[in-house]
Amino acid sequence: MKIAAIIPAFNEAKTIGAIIKVLKRVNIIDTVIVVSDGSTDKTAEVSLRYGVTVIELPENRGKGAAMKVGLDSTEADIILFLDADLIGLVSEHVFSLLLPVMEGSTVMTVGIFKKGRLTTDLAQKVAPYLSGQRAIRRTVLEKIPDMEIARFGVEIALTKHIKSQKNEVKKIMLPDMSHVMKEEKLGIIKGLAARIKMYWEIIRYFTRAEQLK
Repeated sequence: MKIAAIIPAFNEAKTIGAIIKVLKRVNIIDTVIVVSDGSTDKTAEVSLRYGVTVIELPENRGKGAAMKVGLDSTEADIILFLDADLIGLVSEHVFSLLLPVMEGSTVMTVGIFKKGRLTTDLAQKVAPYLSGQRAIRRTVLEKIPDMEIARFGVEIALTKHIKSQKNEVKKIMLPDMSHVMKEEKLGIIKGLAARIKMYWEIIRYFTRAEQLK
């Protein structure tokens, strides 16, 4: 059984190195793949320093497309998706996401922040299935038809598909973990605009999916 960790990243040079360091210490992971989604900073350069596979997309195609590109580049049986802006990731988090899928008790786990920071904890309590931290069986991913066009709605697409197949989605608590908020990366005004754009992409995907029923 092969396991690949895929990190879709857009301008995350400041945080991605620490995430890769943790993944490189997890001996059950066979491959680490960073998909730099049209980044204009040193995301790809930093990632290459750690000897992982780096795929550079010439322009920003959205999170769903970046995840699909990573999936298509590996034949691993289990895929671990992680966001590139995590704070506090440790090996125990990675094992807790992967083991239930490896053991066959679920086809997908979803990581939920706990006791990280109030703002990110609250956001995930309100909308847990928007979490980017998840482990999934490849056989499930290959059956999702519109993953590459879902953009930030990709997490909704994954959860919706798995539940439609009557499969269980297992929530995994990730203590002392958080992520850098958009307002912290870009400033209040640009960060808020990026957040609104993200939510709009999620709503647009969900609306489109409902219309196609």
